[in-house]
Amino acid sequence: MKAVRCKDWGPIDSLLIEDLPDLVPAAGEVVVDVKAAGVNFPDVLTVQGKYQVRPELPFTPGNEFAGTVRALGEGVTGFTVGQQVIGFTRTGAFAEQAIAPVAALMPMPPGMNFDTAAAITLTYGTSHHAVVDRGALQAGETMLVLGAAGGVGLAAIEIGKALGARVIAAASSDDKLAICRAHGADVLINYETEDLREALKAATGGRGPDVIYDPVGGKYSEPAMRSIAWRGRHLVVGFAAGEIPKLPWNLMLLKGASVVGVFWGDFVRREPKANLAAMQQMLGWMAEGKLKPLVSARYALGETARALNDMAARKVTGKVVIVP
Repeated sequence: MKAVRCKDWGPIDSLLIEDLPDLVPAAGEVVVDVKAAGVNFPDVLTVQGKYQVRPELPFTPGNEFAGTVRALGEGVTGFTVGQQVIGFTRTGAFAEQAIAPVAALMPMPPGMNFDTAAAITLTYGTSHHAVVDRGALQAGETMLVLGAAGGVGLAAIEIGKALGARVIAAASSDDKLAICRAHGADVLINYETEDLREALKAATGGRGPDVIYDPVGGKYSEPAMRSIAWRGRHLVVGFAAGEIPKLPWNLMLLKGASVVGVFWGDFVRREPKANLAAMQQMLGWMAEGKLKPLVSARYALGETARALNDMAARKVTGKVVIVP
């Protein structure tokens, strides 16, 4: 089988395509023929050696996929060869075959296509864990989403609306904001052309957002935090801008506010039953039409480096997938 390989930390363009032996499942594992694999910002960081967790070199990047079951390891029950599944693994998705423990797989819902199935695990899982679990967003509250046109941002908008909240979307262009509007955002802020604090003051009557969903970091985190409502929750999801902000602690004191870390990957490892319940709730919302994943582009396996470079350059809206 063909697979993308990272042999050293560094430039994305150093990734290679290699022929590897077919995968063989150990006890409790399943091998899947990959039909689509989701691309995420952590993939960019992982290849560069900048992510929180460093895989052992060499490795195949990519951690969410959809496909058909190829082989079952000893003791695996509940799945059959040829069955369509959604899977999550720390590495290995950017390949013609992927392997995962049975606990990291779930059946694809009837009628769902592979592109959509590959686009929901990490982005929607991250955003649900952030908004519902860590942020405890309630109906009637207001949530600000920074970097709102990205995969996790659009997922956060939709989840916020499913919960009955008012959602303010902030992004860097009017075209991106139009996508946010199509996914349910109530208020739009272009933070490249508007003063973020003034726009939030106007949008909330001076009260500020109850929850800030922040996958961006950089120069937008502090003005957002300065605008937060009393007892607000600032969700630290990631640092797509490349800079980890240094917030003055007095801001939290003055607003009675919390800065809350969001690490979905470890949540899955530590609390698998809670993650499964979250995914089941979201699949229900999808069946009701409340969640509509946007897959904006498809790349061949040989175009994986271009997909990651586009992600790093913040050219991506919604999700993009690798199609082996």
